[in-house]
Amino acid sequence: MTTSNTEAVAPRAQVLTREIITLAAVVVLGSIMTILDATIVNVALPTLGRDFHASITTIQWVSTVYLLAFASVIPLTGWASERIGTKPLWIASLAVFMAGSLLAGLSWSIGALIAFRVLQGLGGGMIMPLGQTILARAAGPQRMGRVMSIVGVPMLLAPIFGPVIGGAIVGNASWRWIFFINLPVGALALALAVRLLPSSPRRGGGRLDALGLVLLSGGVATFLYGLAEVGRAGTPTAAGPLGALLLGLALVVVFVVHALRAPNPLIDVRLFARRGFGAAAATNLVLGTALFGVALLLPLYFQLVRGLTPLETGLLLIPQGFGALCAIGVAGAMTDRFGARRVVPVGVLLALAGTVAYGGIGAHDPYWYLGGALFLVGAGLGATITPSMAAAFEGLSRREVPQATSALNVVQRIAGSLGTALLAVVLQRSITAEIPGLHGGLGQAAARVAADPARTQPALAHAFGATFWVALVFTAAALVPALMLPKRQRAARPPHGAPAPVADRHG
Repeated sequence: MTTSNTEAVAPRAQVLTREIITLAAVVVLGSIMTILDATIVNVALPTLGRDFHASITTIQWVSTVYLLAFASVIPLTGWASERIGTKPLWIASLAVFMAGSLLAGLSWSIGALIAFRVLQGLGGGMIMPLGQTILARAAGPQRMGRVMSIVGVPMLLAPIFGPVIGGAIVGNASWRWIFFINLPVGALALALAVRLLPSSPRRGGGRLDALGLVLLSGGVATFLYGLAEVGRAGTPTAAGPLGALLLGLALVVVFVVHALRAPNPLIDVRLFARRGFGAAAATNLVLGTALFGVALLLPLYFQLVRGLTPLETGLLLIPQGFGALCAIGVAGAMTDRFGARRVVPVGVLLALAGTVAYGGIGAHDPYWYLGGALFLVGAGLGATITPSMAAAFEGLSRREVPQATSALNVVQRIAGSLGTALLAVVLQRSITAEIPGLHGGLGQAAARVAADPARTQPALAHAFGATFWVALVFTAAALVPALMLPKRQRAARPPHGAPAPVADRHG
């Protein structure tokens, strides 16, 4: 009788209960806005640039600072949750994100919008990792795979629906509603969180690495500021931008030295010396720089050169998200079977094939051709990011996983910031070279196209093509770390029901 009861209870322990599904729904509801926001805003950038009379290198900060602020708070999640508690911190983070959304929608200048996007990013950065922590505690290790697959839904659907939602809002209402729409969704998530999220005990927590936070965040921000200023300066070697670039690099170097000596650094940089982790992080950085930059270029191309509406632009961007959705599951299964070293280079080659098509882009290329190329870019992204992250965790001990998760998330967001800033600078300089007197102003470019489309459209398309070639170089460079990923480690299969061993050796 006892054996029978045990057998009946054991399978139920692995079933997703109503309580866990409800918690997952609350976490997804709060998280989906922060992920959608990154894709929705890109479609609105041409409209924002015209309304605020901003240049390309200025308007890119609307995306860049969000990702940068997002990245800066991720390493603080573990420390802050122990001091404050996961539930109150999740609620506070969502409230800050909503406040940033409200203020961004009320922005009266491009400077105000950029400042409020920083507030949005600071609030949004902790929401997803805190939600994952809450679910991990509630679900336990036996149900983590299924629970995390639910949480991963926003990441898969955001690239598909984000551009369409953004295009529909901008095309039929004021751009301000791309921020205001977060408020009712956030209010519902807040109400549900207060009632349903479980409380966790507060702990003392270790000492915050405040110096590391200042050095890393300040260094990356200063470097990106210098990079953006290169787009405005008369020469790339102008003293101001060059000084900011060098200062930013110096601060990052000092951070690395500090992190190697500190007992509890903001990010454990020693992880990057591991072969698997270092190669995976480098792949994410280089490829992310290229593909996040491409996400900035495409809406600008479709709306400036082709004269499409924001909604039409959003619909044309669907193939990238669909490609990622199609590839990610297959890539995960292939990685389990053959290892990341065989899968990730194939993903890079797919992204490379898609980007090549945009390197030779013209003013009248058929949309089916551009959509097919974009599908390949998305498939490459789906077949690269997740398998490389899986390889990063292969040789780590359990105690190293939280630091590794923070480090990889920071790398991905920095890659996004770097990609948008870099390709914005290249595009603005390419446009100035192709069309003398046009200095990157989006409203000015739209006016030129309307006045003289026969001359301006091909020149602008050529400028975009030259910028896509820079993205192509970064995509190709991702092959180097991809080929350095470790081979699949074959291990004996654990007995049925036993937990898989976690390696505690270098990758």
